[in-house]
Amino acid sequence: MNSTQLLKTAMAGTFALCAASAAVAQAPMKMTPEQMKMAQERTMKMVKVDHMQMCYGINAAYKNDCKAVGHSCAGQDSKARDPDSFVLVPAGLCGKIDGGVVKSM
Repeated sequence: MNSTQLLKTAMAGTFALCAASAAVAQAPMKMTPEQMKMAQERTMKMVKVDHMQMCYGINAAYKNDCKAVGHSCAGQDSKARDPDSFVLVPAGLCGKIDGGVVKSM
């Protein structure tokens, strides 16, 4: 195998690996009701114990922290900056982020 063929093979493999990892990263998670409940409990514990707050409207696509309108759990919101999805941030930080809104529960 000459160096040109080796380089082409390496580049094709790299491209295939990148495409596969991008597809996996965009796939929404499937969780059982028990897993969803545990995730919600962890979120509420972080809010109370770690002094975090739920900041709505600043999420990236597939990077929300918990359930919202249209989906049932974290990582499933396909819309970035969704006003119905939140990301946990340290208390007091949400108001400093453009588009960040704290909603009362």
